[in-house]
Amino acid sequence: MNKRPITAVYKALPDLCHRELGHLPPRNFALRFGASEDLVLRLDVLRKLQKHRGCVNTVSFNTDGDVLVSGSDDWRVILWDWQTGSIKHSFHSGHSNNVFQAKIMPHSEDRSIVTCAADGQVRHAQILENGGVDTKFLAKHQGRAHKLAIEPGSPHIFYTCGEDGLVQHFDLRIGVATELFTCQPIKDRRNYMPVIHLNAIAIDPRNPNLFAVAGSDEYTRLYDIRKYKWDGSTDFGQPTDFFCPPHLIGDDRVGITGLAFSEQRELLVSYNDEFIYLFTQDMGLGPNPDFGSPKSMNSDAGELGSALSPSNVDGDEKIIPQVFKGHRNCETVKGVNFFGPKCEYVVSGSDCGRIFVWKKKGGQLIRVMEADKHVVNCIESHPHSMVLASSGIEHDIKIWTPKALEKATLPKIIEQKPRARGWMYRIASPEDLMLQLLSLPRRRLRTENNGENSTTDQDLLQLLLTFNANSDSSNDDDDDNDDDDDDDGDTTSHHDLFC
Repeated sequence: MNKRPITAVYKALPDLCHRELGHLPPRNFALRFGASEDLVLRLDVLRKLQKHRGCVNTVSFNTDGDVLVSGSDDWRVILWDWQTGSIKHSFHSGHSNNVFQAKIMPHSEDRSIVTCAADGQVRHAQILENGGVDTKFLAKHQGRAHKLAIEPGSPHIFYTCGEDGLVQHFDLRIGVATELFTCQPIKDRRNYMPVIHLNAIAIDPRNPNLFAVAGSDEYTRLYDIRKYKWDGSTDFGQPTDFFCPPHLIGDDRVGITGLAFSEQRELLVSYNDEFIYLFTQDMGLGPNPDFGSPKSMNSDAGELGSALSPSNVDGDEKIIPQVFKGHRNCETVKGVNFFGPKCEYVVSGSDCGRIFVWKKKGGQLIRVMEADKHVVNCIESHPHSMVLASSGIEHDIKIWTPKALEKATLPKIIEQKPRARGWMYRIASPEDLMLQLLSLPRRRLRTENNGENSTTDQDLLQLLLTFNANSDSSNDDDDDNDDDDDDDGDTTSHHDLFC
């Protein structure tokens, strides 16, 4: 006689009985059931939110989780009631290029929204009592501003980072930006990389004094805002810690596109042309690591297994971060996120147009979902329930809930071979070239103030050579993709200049 397979529903029955008998607190029951793999395997599209007329580059839930804010290549910001699919507010952001990030400030009755964009501007939008919207310019980066991070629970304070390497601190009560520092590369790379082009910034939710930034090299840098002297009397540019997988130390071909902190203070890092890694606090390289001594440069990333447990470490051997693989991250600036009531899962988009879901513990891939005809860039987890919002090159936003009657299975073909494109250093259009050229005087001034030799001439030569090489590459790509007229999301194309 064949036994019926034990499903998550049957596994939940003892917990349900224990809850009814008072042996299991209701909150613990909800958290345990909410983290069920069964729910992940039943995720399906609840609805598509359709109003934008360009790639949707950012989606974010408010603190309560009942409102979703989005920003797009159409320069507009929309606040959605995602449960009904209706629009609460829609307004022009005030930006003059693609909106890369939009977030609702906490405890603001969903009336205060901050944005950053490809024009480098950082702006604040205030929804008025009469339904109108007042947008205000706050500051500007020299180059594109990809990401911003809000201090947890604060209705006033947030940070931004940009391709100029600058990290800025904002307090909406005074409306003035404080330039904290410009992120510098390690010393032996400063001749050809004057600054780190920053793509990601994240704040530790358990300790908001700590924030991490990452971009066009292999290192994630952790800073402590308490070390900053607001009178500018100290050099705040030195990180308190560095994070990098041992086999990537010294590899100047990779960069970082996404960062996320878990509620357990773990740090998730997504690399382009590589994989996703999970770091615990004890995996840092320290404030002054030996950059000249790459560790295990020839090691296979696939061998970086579930080595988070101290039992897997012998003697003084460095703890290896957990790796998550299977997706492809080469074409655009992709985010990465945790998912589940206690961050039990890791989620990411991919160049193949699919969403990948892994178990955080062990790194097992359990779900692959078709989510875009081209590329998935953004995955946002609901703050309180098993709901996801995703967006990419298509002009809609997809809301995912565990509503499917049947559990999904993994497709037979999963592995995505990374396709090196060098986009992290790519200058794809005349606009990109001009933005980089305009930033050179600023870099030169900062370098001279630090008492170092200016490398502006080398910077200019490198920019021109890169633009020429990428123009040739773009022409080759155009020949291969004459029928593809879609935008590329969080990138800049020639089409963007004339539409």
